[in-house]
Amino acid sequence: MSEAREFGLDLPDYPWNSLAPYRRTAQEHPDGVVDLSIGTPVDPTPLVIQDALAAAADAPGYPTTHGTPALREAVAAWFADRRGVPDLDPDAVMPTVGSKELVAWLPLLLGLGPGDVVVRPVVAYPTYDIGAQIAGAEAVAADSLDELEPSVRERVRMVWVNSPGNPTGIVRDAVSLKQLVDQARAQGAVVVSDECYAELGWGRWDPARGGEPVPSVLDPRVSGGDPSLLFSAYSLSKQSNLAGYRAAFLAGDPALMPSLINSRKHAGMIVPYPVQEAMRVALGDTAHVTAQKNLYRQRREALKPAVEAFGLTVEQSEAGLYLWATAGEDTWDTVERFARLGIVVGPGTFYGDAGHGYVRLSLTASDERMAAAVQRLSGAV
Repeated sequence: MSEAREFGLDLPDYPWNSLAPYRRTAQEHPDGVVDLSIGTPVDPTPLVIQDALAAAADAPGYPTTHGTPALREAVAAWFADRRGVPDLDPDAVMPTVGSKELVAWLPLLLGLGPGDVVVRPVVAYPTYDIGAQIAGAEAVAADSLDELEPSVRERVRMVWVNSPGNPTGIVRDAVSLKQLVDQARAQGAVVVSDECYAELGWGRWDPARGGEPVPSVLDPRVSGGDPSLLFSAYSLSKQSNLAGYRAAFLAGDPALMPSLINSRKHAGMIVPYPVQEAMRVALGDTAHVTAQKNLYRQRREALKPAVEAFGLTVEQSEAGLYLWATAGEDTWDTVERFARLGIVVGPGTFYGDAGHGYVRLSLTASDERMAAAVQRLSGAV
């Protein structure tokens, strides 16, 4: 009788579990914990979206994996209006069950496997590595293909871009994106740009304050007007407080999209129809996006100087919902110092070797909790 193999995927432990002792320390604070770690939205889902969900609640039939034509047309219109991407083919759009499942499963759905290389940013969301591992491919950290050895570069089949980046908040301009796209296309590799924080630019990238919009990989300045081998992934979790809806979409190469849709049909990866309708309405309403961004801007403008006064240097953080900061010490020493103040922050070590020495602070706390954090940091100084 042959020896039985164990069941289950051999994946690393979920990294956030290691924060448990620091959470316990923070929870001992007499005024309660301030959680600036994970970054889950806390503000209400806009009523216009709740109403759309409710209006579509009578949905006895199976939804479409490809997405309703009305939703896909809304996505195309949104790209034209908000992202500088005209003439996107609605057939080259597909809703996804949030963006995280897309990140985790896309290498497999694209047919990658052993011997293939998936490139991800040097400091990056850990699910990029998990997606490569699920497919049996190799994840390699690099911000340019020029950083790779020839024997690795020749095996690159997929390149992840994350702009604005999580956790760093770094933004690639159109020139930088085009350079990476040109490199990848020369290898015959697919470029997938995770652009979930694109509406949350600051400074140079804040149109409301005289800046420019964050560029998309599908922007003609980047793509040359050709979406071949390119995909943009976007989520409404952050801009619209829809994390609980799992509302996201993928858009790009019209030649590759049919295979992805077919595979997702077989696997049952379908966004519920009421959520598709909520997405459609959310994409057509900019007022709630502006209002939510104003809240985050106010929280950022309060938290950033308090963090700096506490002795940390905030780096990059040009966009998104986080401050990426270092105190010039071991990450876990910084995490512990915040925990003693009742504040939970995200360890930079979760985001790759280059994250050592850094912490990530989220702007997704209520105004009351953010004010408490600012007061505690100021008092500690």
